[in-house]
Amino acid sequence: MIYLLEDDDSIRELVCYSLTKTGTPATGYATPSAFYAALNTTLPELILLDLMLPEEDGLSVLSRLRSMPATARIPVIMLTAKGSEFDKVTALDAGADDYVTKPFGVMELCARVKAVLRRSAAATGDEVYHAGELRVSVPQHMVTVGNRSVNLTCKEFELLCFLLAHRGTVLSRDQILREVWGYEFDGENRTVDVHVRTLRSKLGEAGALIETVRGFGYRIGGEQV
Repeated sequence: MIYLLEDDDSIRELVCYSLTKTGTPATGYATPSAFYAALNTTLPELILLDLMLPEEDGLSVLSRLRSMPATARIPVIMLTAKGSEFDKVTALDAGADDYVTKPFGVMELCARVKAVLRRSAAATGDEVYHAGELRVSVPQHMVTVGNRSVNLTCKEFELLCFLLAHRGTVLSRDQILREVWGYEFDGENRTVDVHVRTLRSKLGEAGALIETVRGFGYRIGGEQV
């Protein structure tokens, strides 16, 4: 089941109808209060979340979802008329799994929903990554360097896990954006570079494991131990 929190009646009805017809049943809610009430009854597999809402804005709803253990790992796709890069990065850093700008094609939205569900299913394993002094536990969402705990945002954690899962492979910026952020590289976006720089800083001495391949992208070095 997919939940859609969207106050526009026509959009809510069209999206729920289209998703249900393509094999992913969806239920829509017009207000955060109705949405929260539904969460108390049944948890969805994925949430579609409008940014501008009555009662509470979408980023506040997203923050609340990520702070609650029961909903912290449910994938969230933002649906919004705000299409600037700043708005996208803000939402993705806050824990959104994808960002779809209105007006959007319904079939593209259905495809993005299925792609995020596939990524979510693939990320629910019991992986524990090691590289030098770096240890990453996927199920515990925990990162340590030696005896030091490292606090990462959702996207920083996903980026690090993606690099570790492909240790030794050079990953281009468009590959990283497509798999971690869920949208295509447009030749100008510096999202990956900014996140890699912040990630290196937080990892301290282990940040050197993330190698830059000039003109192409990044890879993780270091042997698994």
